[in-house]
Amino acid sequence: MALLFWGGLFRLIEARGGSVAFDWNTVPDKIRMNLAQNGFLYDFGFDSKPWDGNSIPYRNDLQQDMSAIADYLKYNWLGKDWVNISPRLQNAITGRVLEIYFNAFDHSQSAVGVFSCGQHYPKLGFLHLTVIDFGIGIPSSVRSLPQNLDKTANEALQWAFEPGNSTKQDSISRGAGLNLLQEFIVKNHGNLTIFSNDGYVNIGDNIIYENTCTNFKGTLINIALRCDESYYCLATEAHQLKKRLF
Repeated sequence: MALLFWGGLFRLIEARGGSVAFDWNTVPDKIRMNLAQNGFLYDFGFDSKPWDGNSIPYRNDLQQDMSAIADYLKYNWLGKDWVNISPRLQNAITGRVLEIYFNAFDHSQSAVGVFSCGQHYPKLGFLHLTVIDFGIGIPSSVRSLPQNLDKTANEALQWAFEPGNSTKQDSISRGAGLNLLQEFIVKNHGNLTIFSNDGYVNIGDNIIYENTCTNFKGTLINIALRCDESYYCLATEAHQLKKRLF
């Protein structure tokens, strides 16, 4: 997560006319190697191109290219077989996470786009993906609707998780992604963490919505999936498999 803050803040300062530079000589060799492997150094002008490994590549999407982002999620995140998951469920979850990107582009008003990267931790048995934007934040977006003006940050985040809710008033179906992603996180015994404005969400074995004393003017979403031996599939697939077996 810290890596995305570094990259995002760098680009945000640039976008606002400021000047900033990394002192690469202070970066330990082991960390520098990881920054090269996941593409962070390449994004900041180094010749070393990223290579395949345990990292989910660092990327900064300035424009909405859902086809490219879908490929990124499919081949660099769930498609690595780090989580034992059926192809149909993989596609379904990818679609839910795509909605996070869609909402970031559609609602956040971020001047520097959307940043994402992740990491597989084999020894810990977890797979992390983090998505961050430096826009107005989910609570601020939710309060743009007249009926939500008085909602606190945690109330606004709860509203965003309810199926069908969206601050975009059009004919496109939105708002289901966070709710459906939440269901999978709970079944997987993983974790979903969101920081947005002064709101905080932590979804795992317990579900926590809180107002915090800090105020991040943007949205950070971290998805942690448990890489266990369980096989995950859609309920309809499980039913069909049972019919074949019996």
